[in-house]
Amino acid sequence: MAILEPVVDYLSKKRDLTYWEYTLLPNDGNRYEILEGELQMTPSPKTKHQVVSRNLLVEIFLFLKKNKIGKVFGAPYDVILSQDNVVEPDIIFISNDNLEIITEDNVQGSPDLLIEILSPSSQDNDRNKKKVIYETYGVKEYWIVDPDLEAVDVYFLKDGKFYLNQHLEKQGELLSSVLKEFRMNIKMCFVM
Repeated sequence: MAILEPVVDYLSKKRDLTYWEYTLLPNDGNRYEILEGELQMTPSPKTKHQVVSRNLLVEIFLFLKKNKIGKVFGAPYDVILSQDNVVEPDIIFISNDNLEIITEDNVQGSPDLLIEILSPSSQDNDRNKKKVIYETYGVKEYWIVDPDLEAVDVYFLKDGKFYLNQHLEKQGELLSSVLKEFRMNIKMCFVM
């Protein structure tokens, strides 16, 4: 680990990081991403975050088992949108029409749906930087899940722009334009 610390230190100061340099980062429990060429690091998620991730992943997986419209993946799994935008969303859905972007090592291209679950250290990136990046690269739907507020914002892409389709807080039914006929009571997202 001590040998890799200079690598992390060097890469964290470097601009225009490449995916190859990104692959040199250690598997140290931190989450690394490249946003607009800049290395971002967040600590591993807390329990509440992991519970929400599990609940959403299970519900989407069960939905896809019945409705064979694509594949779902959970973090950690790299999504390479470009050489200077490498992200690790919490949940990734890729439709059957888009499966060619899945490789042995990662996803290379824009998934149909990305879900980010907020942590104190990731809120600004998830609500702002990543939202703009996902919009720019044509992600069709983007969910921002706030475990503290027990809220979900669902954005859909139209004419290259994200529009808020749903804002749910503590109650209501979560719907998706990408996962047609998917329905989930928002309370189920936050059940321990």
